[in-house]
Amino acid sequence: MLTSGTLLKRVRQAAGLSQRELARRAGTSRTTLSAYEHGAKSPTFATAERLLFAAGYEFAVLPHLQFADQVTSRGRVVAVPTALPRLALRDALATVALPLHLNWSAPGRLYRLADRSDRARVYEIVLREGTSRDIVKYIDGALLVDLWDELVLPRDVRDAWAPLIEQTSAEVA
Repeated sequence: MLTSGTLLKRVRQAAGLSQRELARRAGTSRTTLSAYEHGAKSPTFATAERLLFAAGYEFAVLPHLQFADQVTSRGRVVAVPTALPRLALRDALATVALPLHLNWSAPGRLYRLADRSDRARVYEIVLREGTSRDIVKYIDGALLVDLWDELVLPRDVRDAWAPLIEQTSAEVA
């Protein structure tokens, strides 16, 4: 289980900061920060937020994705989330090699998600063949909505995802 202390330590280390430097930036003592990181004390929400901000991070509240498996007319299962997933920018535009269960016809092929046509191909593959884990790993909801009309998908897959895409598009408009 991730504790507030573990989170603070990971963020501090990811930012390349010593306890002393993060404490200085956040206006607290090194010993207090150490106590938070080791679980001897628990920071208030406001204090944790201040420490994260001083390390260059912020809290984000994201919807918890749940998936409903929809069975197509041909008996295939299509995983559809309750909300569109969002990826960090580096992940949304990364270069990826899809796992064998998704890309058995071209194993090891690299797809540049920053390239619109490569991204469309990956999205088609993942929406057609992927599990909920694949969707969360490779699909960015905003980029999916942008590509939706161009994607070549089986009718059953398109029908399963269409209500979520339409709902999201209506909320944005």
